[in-house]
Amino acid sequence: MKKRLVIKIGTSTLTMGTNRISFAVIEGFAREIVQLREKWEIVIVSSGAIATARQFVEINGFNREVDSKQALAAIGQTKLMELYDNIFSTFGLNIAQILLTYRDFENPLASENTRNTINKLWEVGYIPIVNENDTVSIEEIVVGDNDILSALVARIINANLLILASDIDGIYTGNPYLSKEVKLIEEISQIESIENYIEERESKLGTGGMGSKIEAARLCMERDIEMWIVNGSHKNSLTGAMEKKFPFSKFKKY
Repeated sequence: MKKRLVIKIGTSTLTMGTNRISFAVIEGFAREIVQLREKWEIVIVSSGAIATARQFVEINGFNREVDSKQALAAIGQTKLMELYDNIFSTFGLNIAQILLTYRDFENPLASENTRNTINKLWEVGYIPIVNENDTVSIEEIVVGDNDILSALVARIINANLLILASDIDGIYTGNPYLSKEVKLIEEISQIESIENYIEERESKLGTGGMGSKIEAARLCMERDIEMWIVNGSHKNSLTGAMEKKFPFSKFKKY
């Protein structure tokens, strides 16, 4: 029986620090997923709708107004899924879109329906790609950049592992962008042991900082789900982490 894996791909990873979605990044994930599907059932939680829309349209005030960001999300979500579909299909991968809000996880019936939908998609060979429904919900726009959403998805499907593909190697003893003296913490079994190390930094594209990643880890560890923070800029970042080819942060109860 295959294990269950949730992969969260952040905006900063999809754009590689630019203001454009990178086709090469999506292609790289597709190549890895072809390999991973031999042993894992996979759900992708993908940010990037707003960044995708910015490649096509300019809405005045979008940097300041939530409703403008919601409009950008509505424009960009279809184009983002088109990118995934076009690229993944060249590798023989079929995808399906699932849009959720945080309220769906508070409703037992909605959670059950989501779980059943994901199971059926796996059964027919499709990879669910989840994003928040930003046109009716603003939590991801304002707070979490899908970190927490991915943890909630991992919980309802009883995942074995959640991987956050980010723009950083993991949790450090301080902010690595401000100090060269900090060290990467590779294994974390208690959230409380690292809370004092968390320092946020500005991001023009993604909204998910370390605070949201720590909350995602807390949600996972409550259900004994392992969570990794992996630098998505590494070549073969997912399989490379599994093969321990580079350091990253692992959250796991022992």
